[in-house]
Amino acid sequence: MKRLAAPLLILFLMVFNLLSCDGLDENYSTNPNHQLSFSADTLSFDTVFTTIGSATKEFMIYNRNDQPLMIGEIMLASGEETGFRINVDGRKGDHFQDVRIQAQDSLYVFVEVTVNPNASNQPLLIDDSVIFITNGIKQSVRLEAYGQNVNLYKNGITLTQDTHFTAERPYLIYDSLMIAPDVTLNIDPGCIFYMHDAAKIITYGTLLAKGTREQPILFRGDRLDFILDDVLPYDRTPSQWGGIFFRPESYNNIMDNVIVRNGKTGLTFEKSSPEESKLKLSNSQITNMGENLFSAINCNIEVSNTELTNAKDCVVVLIGGEYHFVHCTLANFMTLNKREQPCLTLTNNKIVDSQKETYPLKVTFDNCIIDGSFSAGEKEHQGELNLSIDGIASFDYLFNHCVIKTSGSNNDQFKDVLFTKTSPSYRLKGGEKNKYRFDFRPDSATTLGVGKADIFITQQYPVDRYGVNRLTNDGPDIGAYEFVPKEEDEK
Repeated sequence: MKRLAAPLLILFLMVFNLLSCDGLDENYSTNPNHQLSFSADTLSFDTVFTTIGSATKEFMIYNRNDQPLMIGEIMLASGEETGFRINVDGRKGDHFQDVRIQAQDSLYVFVEVTVNPNASNQPLLIDDSVIFITNGIKQSVRLEAYGQNVNLYKNGITLTQDTHFTAERPYLIYDSLMIAPDVTLNIDPGCIFYMHDAAKIITYGTLLAKGTREQPILFRGDRLDFILDDVLPYDRTPSQWGGIFFRPESYNNIMDNVIVRNGKTGLTFEKSSPEESKLKLSNSQITNMGENLFSAINCNIEVSNTELTNAKDCVVVLIGGEYHFVHCTLANFMTLNKREQPCLTLTNNKIVDSQKETYPLKVTFDNCIIDGSFSAGEKEHQGELNLSIDGIASFDYLFNHCVIKTSGSNNDQFKDVLFTKTSPSYRLKGGEKNKYRFDFRPDSATTLGVGKADIFITQQYPVDRYGVNRLTNDGPDIGAYEFVPKEEDEK
């Protein structure tokens, strides 16, 4: 008898549960006033690239009544013809029947969309709806997305002849886009490059990216959604893609009015010869990288009217070579990764395979800000400035009319420099309150560096990155941006 007791008990409980469920079935409300509630009346997707599936979004179905409900039908109005797909409480399909939801309970509906290519170069609205029929009453949640045709480059593309990219459609880059030796890539103003996870641009040839103030050229990650809802988009999160790399044989590159943001690295220049121009970078913004933002070994580079900001490691690291930075803002207030290095590192040596290599360094910073969240330090040239000097190779540097967050005093290498222990005040400096946005324009007329630039240098660069005239007030400002009162800026 004892051997039979356990199986009989299990059988009894199974029958009891079935009877209990049948009892529940009989208690489903048929009152047409007992309806569903939803967490959203419209589910919106950001721009979705054609042929590339979207991220998954969801909304909730609620039964706020005191009786269970039987949802007679849940269906996509289009039957998946628009490219939307749904998953109801773990089940995929476009049409569901007799879906149970208990009193004061909820269900998930997950939604994805893939947009078919079309003839338009502009985003097109794709809409649909999820229909719910309960007790003869129809309810719906609208679905909408903007589909964007793109020029898709997958599986590692190498440009083997001179190429011209126009701005008619964005470029979506998977893996890598490589410019072969002796090949030039010309990029038109307004071009947008959406870079997939770990994707890189690698140039052995020449990159000519010439944007305008009204139509800058943009390199960014391809995630268009939020990592934290309505607070932190992927587009303000570092390490979304690989970076832009210039191989040793790449020379005479030009980047003007270009924005490069949110990569693992920003611009990386491999060991070259300083006898020939590696890059002229102007009127640009390089920002928010997961490692070094701008690094170069033994190159010849000119940078003007440019913002270089926020990185886990160095914002700028220069190892040998010849460089001139003028009216630039170098600042590091990275918070999404723990900072590891000062904002600016200058050195004439590097360890390669356990051996020290040395390279002569010649660098000038005119009217630049070097700033960040590190303490200025008590000893000279700590804080946001790191000078690593090896006596074997020459180390020739000059900071002229700069703001530097470090301890120090003026001499032949530091002319009319404003050494500071407190950062200048900026418009926006990140954080959840500002939805992680940064605006490195001076915040007030009394901000450190306002009116303190070397006017003889400024006369060669009379407008700032945004086109504001530097020569119409009491004196030009140090950095990439001229102070503009907020009320004038809003006008």
